[in-house]
Amino acid sequence: MNDWRGELSCHAREALEASPHPEWCSPMLATLTHEQFSDSDWLFEPKLDGERLLAFRSGDKTRLMTRNRNSAAETYPELIESLKRQSISDFVVAGEVVAFDNGISSFLRLQQRMKISDCDKACTSDVSVHLYLFDLIHVDRHRLDALPLQTRKRLLRDLFDFESPLHFTPHRNTEGEAFFKEACKKGWEGIITKCAASRYRQSRSRDWFKFKCQQGQELVIAGFTKPQGQRQGFGALLVGYYDDGKLRHPRFLGLRRDKKPVEVTREASDD
Repeated sequence: MNDWRGELSCHAREALEASPHPEWCSPMLATLTHEQFSDSDWLFEPKLDGERLLAFRSGDKTRLMTRNRNSAAETYPELIESLKRQSISDFVVAGEVVAFDNGISSFLRLQQRMKISDCDKACTSDVSVHLYLFDLIHVDRHRLDALPLQTRKRLLRDLFDFESPLHFTPHRNTEGEAFFKEACKKGWEGIITKCAASRYRQSRSRDWFKFKCQQGQELVIAGFTKPQGQRQGFGALLVGYYDDGKLRHPRFLGLRRDKKPVEVTREASDD
């Protein structure tokens, strides 16, 4: 592996913190806003309609975890193999796993893979998945939390070999408002806007914003589930929708992603 530390600025090298491989890193989450803007100090990424994953590799051990600390290794074995082929043997990266439908990331299509927890069945599934990496949190026994996002993304791009199904998440440095309009016109879920100088925070932050394209679906609320974890009040809404004059009501429904009711089998990304 290249001497990546030698390629950093003096300030960035001073911000590095020696650290053993972590067992867990909480995901950094974006704050929803409706105030679009363009600013050269911010990066603009497409908001993919998938599932947030964190990938951990320490030597021969590679883990793929959801944001709620559930293993996704048996669901996405091809992603595990791609991560194992990397020349770097110690890292933590953040990304979004997606499945495409007519060239657009589709959470509904991805759900067909999310329901699979058997490696052999996943390998024969007709739903191809792709992992778009967008942040490097730990590498080569060093925490990168204090490094600016733009530096972490540069290291991610330089240190990883990106071949399908592993991809580097593209971004723009300018024209955020135009990018958002383009995203909505193409049928994307929206865009993520990130402060280029921001450090990595294991929480929701206003250094990252999400802009969602408005797509509506009229729903009938039938009930709700009990709250889990730290949630209070209720967990998820149980809803139905009218299709050709008939009320459709799958086994379990949640108001997700494209605002259509979907059967929820595992937590989705919320950035």
